[in-house]
Amino acid sequence: MTDLTITLILVDDHPVVRDGLRGMFDSAPDFRVLGEASDGVEAVALAERLDPDVVLMDLRMPGGGGVEAIAELTRRGARSKVLVLTTYDTDSDTLPAIEAGATGYLLKDAPREELFTAVRAAAEGRTVLSPAVASRLVSRVRTPATPAQSPLSAREREVLALVARGTANREIARALFISEATVKTHLTHLYAKLGVNDRAAAVAAGYDRGILGGPTA
Repeated sequence: MTDLTITLILVDDHPVVRDGLRGMFDSAPDFRVLGEASDGVEAVALAERLDPDVVLMDLRMPGGGGVEAIAELTRRGARSKVLVLTTYDTDSDTLPAIEAGATGYLLKDAPREELFTAVRAAAEGRTVLSPAVASRLVSRVRTPATPAQSPLSAREREVLALVARGTANREIARALFISEATVKTHLTHLYAKLGVNDRAAAVAAGYDRGILGGPTA
């Protein structure tokens, strides 16, 4: 294992799914699976003990669901980033997972390379939303328009567009020739204007309000 290797644990109540994912990640040189869990309670304990870079988390599991596990990892200040990988893209599943602290949300029909790219992005703390999930999220992040809400500035729109592509703050600063602190200030302002609390919800709101036009490739 090198310093560039991304460590992860697999959380799913179906052994055949975990076996398939392990085989997939074991075939790639820059990933190392540290362990597996079959429910959310086990996942929290395993993540705390093994400290992986990424927790690949299913949502609906007997004995302890994914959303509860994500919320508990967030509460404990876990270093691990959580990437949801599930078959469920309903409104009642997507937003609670993001609100609980998930870095990203993918569906299990995602191609192998898309999954690999998403895990690498999650390990770097970048938001990962599949287009299908983004389209489901938008209906849940709508907030009534009020006079207090202001349109995004041109620079805030630029920042949001880069966030939607999964660009980290440092790269946004470099691309726009501004400081990383200024990027964070723009993010704070656009969160307030969109009525959201994090990058994933901001991206969903951007799609919903036509600021981003449509899901990026």
